[in-house]
Amino acid sequence: MHQRIRINPALFVILCASACAGTIGQGGASSSPGSSTNPFKGVNFFLNPAYTANVEATAKKHPDMADTIRKVAKNPTGLWLDSIGHVANLKPWLDDAKKQQDASGKPTLSLVIVYDLPNRDCSAASSAGELMVAQNGEARYMNEFIDPIAAEFKAHPDQPIVVVLEPDSLGNLATNMALPKCQEAKSVYKNGIVYAIKKFALPNVSVYLDAAHSGWLGWDDNRAKIAKIFKTVLNDAGGPEMIRGFALNTANFTHLSNRDGAVLEPTNPCPNELTYAKVLRKTLEMYGFKNHGFIIDTSRNGKGNIRAKWGSWCNVHGAGLGERPRAEPEPGIDAYFWVKPPGDSDGSSDPNGPRYDEMCGGPDAAKGAPQAGEWFESYFLDLVRNARPPL
Repeated sequence: MHQRIRINPALFVILCASACAGTIGQGGASSSPGSSTNPFKGVNFFLNPAYTANVEATAKKHPDMADTIRKVAKNPTGLWLDSIGHVANLKPWLDDAKKQQDASGKPTLSLVIVYDLPNRDCSAASSAGELMVAQNGEARYMNEFIDPIAAEFKAHPDQPIVVVLEPDSLGNLATNMALPKCQEAKSVYKNGIVYAIKKFALPNVSVYLDAAHSGWLGWDDNRAKIAKIFKTVLNDAGGPEMIRGFALNTANFTHLSNRDGAVLEPTNPCPNELTYAKVLRKTLEMYGFKNHGFIIDTSRNGKGNIRAKWGSWCNVHGAGLGERPRAEPEPGIDAYFWVKPPGDSDGSSDPNGPRYDEMCGGPDAAKGAPQAGEWFESYFLDLVRNARPPL
């Protein structure tokens, strides 16, 4: 549900296709799609009551850690729309964000992950979606998923919203065309993302295309492949100026600055996410992307040296909470953000259960994991214990 599919880092690439429309920047002033305004500046971040409730329930069960656990709930997390049925969650989320905004008197930003393309995660199992290309998936995606989301965004015009659009989509087109399910999805992925970009072209919405992480797209040839795909899709959507930027490390574990990658994959010129952001920016500039910002998911990348394989993506054992969400932590980085809600499982470790993916039962994965998106309490507690910087 919320995971990126990693097989062979040298061959595998993913990305979160995202499109953007205008932003609400400092002071809540609206702007047009592709604005140079960083939407994370000058705003509060929405704190999801449902996530806070999970944290609080865990804190009550572990009184010895309760004070530390409760600090987690002070940080914002991504809001995942991963099925048609879950679109019903969007209105209450945005209504709650409006209440927080009214109480504080300051614009309150919600970050929404839009994630339900037909043949979703076409090289995966545990994060496979509900829609199929061969079963009228493209039309259902546009009419039953994107349209009502866009309508809800439009119904909340004075609230800043950031969208990370369709993790694990365009990257599969760059590296996994040998798989029939991915080949079947090629045009549908592009069409769906272009459609979403256009529908989300609203003054209060900023969209980031997810560009995977350094262990996937860091190699020179992979960066060139994905940049070409971005260019093709965005030309169809109205041009590179239709997006605010790119999302990195979504639901992954790659450290910001250490050099784990240099050991795991010596041929990769990007051993960590900050290096990747810098190098990817230069690649994208060659394809017409100018002045775009990056967001980096720091929900679980606080500790390095936790994987035997860079391609391990499922509930990686030993992970810790990373840098706290905030705007402009580094030059060129719009924000660090907890896009993946810490404690939500990446997929079940039960080989006999539905949607089992071998990565979730591999040597780098934590045991006892529930289905993707479900609360994984023991894993959450480890993230808290291993937090870097500490809570």
